[in-house]
Amino acid sequence: MIGLELIVLVVAAWILLYFRTVPIIWTLIMGVLLLLSNLYGHFPDSLMIVLWVIFAGLAIFANFSPLRIAILSAPFLKRFRKVLPPMSSTEREALDAGDVWWEGDLFAGKPNWKKLHAIPKPNLTQEEQRFLDNETTTLCGLLDDWKIMQEDYDLSAEAWQYLKQAGFFGLVIDKKYGGKGFSALAHSSIVSKIATRSMSAAITTMVPNSLGPGELLAHYGTEEQKNYYLPRLAKGEEVPCFALTSLSAGSDAGAMHDHGVVCKGMHEGKEVLGIRLTWSKRYITLAPVATVLGLAFKLYDPDHLLGQQDNIGITVCLLPTNHPGVNVGERHFPMGLAFMNGPTSGENVFIPLDWVIGGPKMVGKGWRMLMECLSIGRSISLPALSAAVGRLTYFSTGIYAQLRKQFKVPLGSFEGVQEVMAKIAGNTYLLEASRRMTAGAVDLNVKPSVVSAIQKYHATELARTMSDAAMDVHAGRAVQLGPRNYLGQLQMSLPIAITVEGANILTRNLIIFGQGAIRCHPYVLQEMAAANDSNPKTAIKKFDRLLLSHIGYTTSNIVRALTMGLSKAKFVRAPHKAKSLAYYYRQLTRMSNALALCSDFAMLILGGMLKRKERLSARLGDMLSYLYLATTVLKYYADEGYPSEDLDTVHWCLQTALVKIQVACDEFLRNFPNRFVAGCLRAVIFPCGQAYRLPSDKLESKLVATMMQPSALRERLTANVFVKNSADDCLGRIAAAFVAANETQTIQATIKQAIREKKLRYYEDNQQQCEAAQAANIISKADAEKLVNAERLIHDAMEVDAFAPDYLRNK
Repeated sequence: MIGLELIVLVVAAWILLYFRTVPIIWTLIMGVLLLLSNLYGHFPDSLMIVLWVIFAGLAIFANFSPLRIAILSAPFLKRFRKVLPPMSSTEREALDAGDVWWEGDLFAGKPNWKKLHAIPKPNLTQEEQRFLDNETTTLCGLLDDWKIMQEDYDLSAEAWQYLKQAGFFGLVIDKKYGGKGFSALAHSSIVSKIATRSMSAAITTMVPNSLGPGELLAHYGTEEQKNYYLPRLAKGEEVPCFALTSLSAGSDAGAMHDHGVVCKGMHEGKEVLGIRLTWSKRYITLAPVATVLGLAFKLYDPDHLLGQQDNIGITVCLLPTNHPGVNVGERHFPMGLAFMNGPTSGENVFIPLDWVIGGPKMVGKGWRMLMECLSIGRSISLPALSAAVGRLTYFSTGIYAQLRKQFKVPLGSFEGVQEVMAKIAGNTYLLEASRRMTAGAVDLNVKPSVVSAIQKYHATELARTMSDAAMDVHAGRAVQLGPRNYLGQLQMSLPIAITVEGANILTRNLIIFGQGAIRCHPYVLQEMAAANDSNPKTAIKKFDRLLLSHIGYTTSNIVRALTMGLSKAKFVRAPHKAKSLAYYYRQLTRMSNALALCSDFAMLILGGMLKRKERLSARLGDMLSYLYLATTVLKYYADEGYPSEDLDTVHWCLQTALVKIQVACDEFLRNFPNRFVAGCLRAVIFPCGQAYRLPSDKLESKLVATMMQPSALRERLTANVFVKNSADDCLGRIAAAFVAANETQTIQATIKQAIREKKLRYYEDNQQQCEAAQAANIISKADAEKLVNAERLIHDAMEVDAFAPDYLRNK
C-alpha cells in the first residue's frame, strides 16, 4: 500500500513536469497531494518528514526568489557572462533580422499541430495563375537552352525584350509603381517553371525579383527613390544588379575592403555632401548588362560630417552604371551557363549622400537591410530552382525508365534502379511541400531567417541528389550534350546554387543552428539580453526569472524525452483528421523534444565553444531542418485534401526524415565531448535503442511505379514542367513517345499473349512482329501502324546528339 501511494506521488510529479506546469501550480498540487497522504495515507512518520523536507526545499527554491538568486542565479549569471560567445556587429544584426515562425515550435520541443494546420493554404490568385499559364509559357517557348548556352552565350534578343515588356522584372514590385504585385508563391512558381526550360533564363528572371535594388527600395527606399526607380525597374527600362561579394569577403561580409568616405564634392554643378567610393566586386549577376548598381560597402566619416562616429558601418547605395568611374561589362562564365554575371569596380567615385538607399538616415544600416531581405530571397529563389530540378528529373526519369528496356524489361523494373529513382520521387514531393509552405510564410509577412537557411541548404542539396540520380539512370543518354539533352544544364547549374547566397558548408555548419539556437530558443535570447543589462538590479531579476523557467523547461524535456522513449510516444496527441499518419506526428514530437534537450545541454556545457564546434552545430541543425521539412510534407498533404494516391510518397518522406533526424542525433551524441552527459542523453532519448528505419524496398517500388505511369500524383508533381509540343524538342520528344507507348500497351499485351499461347512466332524486329501479328489477325492494321509509330518515337527518344568533326573544333 505504501509503495502504491509513493508511486502515485511520483507519477503526479512526473505528469506535472511532463506538461511543463508552472512552479506555483506544481507547488499547490503537490502540496495538496502530500497533505492528503499525511492525513489519510499509510506512510511512516519518518518517510513523511523526508517527503515534506524535499517538497519544502523545492517549493522554496522555485517560489522564493531572494534565496534562489543568492544560491544559484547570481553565480550562474557571472558564469553565463563569461561563456557568452563573442559576437561581431554583423552577427548581432543577422540575429536581430527576420522572424521566428513555425521552426520556433519545433526547436522548443512541443510542436502545436493545430498551429501548423491553421496556417492558410498558399494559393495563386486567378491573375497569377493566368500569368503562369500564358506569359510564362510564352517565354518558355522563346527559349532554346542549347542555343543559349552553346552558341549565343546569352538569351535571344526576343526573349530579353519579352522579359521586360511582359513584366517579368517587376513580379514583386507593387502595382502602384507599375509592377505585378505578385505573391511570393507566384514568384516562386514562375521562376520554377522557367527553370524547367532554361536555368540561365530562370536566374535572369529571379535576380531582379530577389535580393537586389527592387526589393531593397520597396522596403527601405525614400519615396523619391521609389517613385523614380520602381516604375523603371518594373518595365525593364532599368536592369538592376546588386554587388556584395568581393575578393576579400565572401561569407564573411564584414571583411570587405570596399569602402566609402563621407566628404563634400561636386554633383551636377553643385557642392553637396556625399561619399567617395572605392570597390571591387565579383560574381555579380546581371552586372554586365545592368543599368543600375546596388552596392554594399563600409562607410567611414573621419571628418565627422554626419556625427561623432568614425566607422559608420555597412551601407547600401544605388547608382547608375553610366556614372563616371563605374566599371561594368566584363563577364564571368559560371559553369558554362549563359546568364549575365561579372565583376564591377570603381575608384574614388563620388556620389551624393541621397543615393544611399533610404537616404542619410539609413547609413550604417546596410547589413540589417541585407539580412532581412536575404531571408526572403533564400526562401523563394533557390528553393524554386531546386523544385524545378525535382519536377524535371521526376518527369523525364519516370518516362525514360519506362521506355528504355534492358534484357527485354523496362529499366525501372530493376530493383537497383528503383532504389535510385525513389530518391527522385520522394524528394520531389518534399521539395514541393517545403517550397509552398515557405513561400506561403513570406506571403504572411513573415521574414523566416532560420527557415530560409534550412531551405537554401537542403533544397539545393536535395536537388543535387536528384540530378545525380537522374544522371545515373539515364547513363549515356544524359552525358552526351546537345539539343536532345534535358539533364546536362541541371548538372552544370547545381554547383552555382550550392555556392551562392551563403555557401552550403557555411549555411549548414554555422547559420542554421547558429542562428536557430539563439533565435528559436524560448529563453536564451532573453537571457543574453538580461546579461547585457547595464542595471545590476533589473539584470539579476530578469535573469533569475528566466533561469527558473529555463530550468523547468529543461527538466520537463528530460521527463518528456524519457516518457516518449519508453512509450514510443504512443500517448502523444496527433490531429484527428490524419489518423493514418498519427505515428509520424507522435514521433516528430518526440524528436522535437530530443532536439530541445540536446540543444540545451550543448549550450550549457560548451557555451561559447559551441560556435567553434561546427560539426556538432551542423548535426543539431540537421535535426531542426528535417523536423521542419517533415512537417511541410504533413501540411502539404493536408492542404491537398489527404489524397490517397499521395500516401505512399508521404510515408517515404516521413520515414526518411525520421531516420535522418535519428542519424544526426546519434552522431551528435557520439561526438559530444562530455561522454558522461552524452551517455545520459542517449539513455533518456533512446532508452530502447534506435527507433526508426529507412523505407522498405516494397514502398520504394510503389513510388517508382507511380513515376513510370500516368497518375494524378505524377500529373500534379510535373504540372509546371514546360514541354514544347514539337518533334525536335528535347522533352516534347520523350513526352510524345511516352504517350504513344501507353496508348499501345493493350496491343503489346495482346501480341505477348499470342506468343505465349504459341499462336504467333516471336520476332526480334518490331516491324516484322507487327506484320506477322496483323497477318495472323491478332491485331488490326491500325493497331500495327500504332505500334510501328510508337517504336519509331521511342527509338528517336533514346537517340543522342552527334556532331560533325569540325563543329566542336569551331566552338
